[in-house]
Amino acid sequence: MSALAIELHWQRAEPALETGKFSNAHSVHYNSSHELQVDAAPDWGGDPDHTNPEQALAAALSSCHMMTFLALCAKAGWPVASYHDYAEAHLGKNAKGQMSVTQIDLNPVVRFDTGFTTGDEQLAEMHDRAHRYCFIANTLADSVEINVN
Repeated sequence: MSALAIELHWQRAEPALETGKFSNAHSVHYNSSHELQVDAAPDWGGDPDHTNPEQALAAALSSCHMMTFLALCAKAGWPVASYHDYAEAHLGKNAKGQMSVTQIDLNPVVRFDTGFTTGDEQLAEMHDRAHRYCFIANTLADSVEINVN
C-alpha cells in the first residue's frame, strides 16, 4: 500500500514556550501544493477562522463516506446527481475519562437524476454499506452516526 503523507509546520512566535501563552497555529501542506491554516478548536483558544484537527477529522470521514457511497452507487447503477453533507465532530470525555472526539455525525443529502427513485430503506442500506467499507470509518470504530436525509 502507498504511504499518504502531509507536512506540518509550526514556529513559535512568542519569546518562550509557556503554558497558555503560545499559539498553536500551524500549517499543513498536502501534496506540495495545498496549504491549510490549522489551529486548536476555538474552545481551546484557537482561531475560529482556521481549521482545527477535529474539523479535519470530520471532513476526512465525510469525504471517505461520500467516495465509498458514490463507488457503491455507480456499481449498483444508481445515478447520483449531487451529494451534500453536514458533518459535525463532538468533543467530550471517552470511557477512559480522556478528552476525545466522542462522536461524528454525518448528515448526507443525496439527489438522483430525474426519474430515478429509491426507497428510504434501500438508501439507508447503501449508506450503511458505505460506512462499513469506508477506510476512515473503520479506523474510528463505533463513534459515527449517519443521519440519512
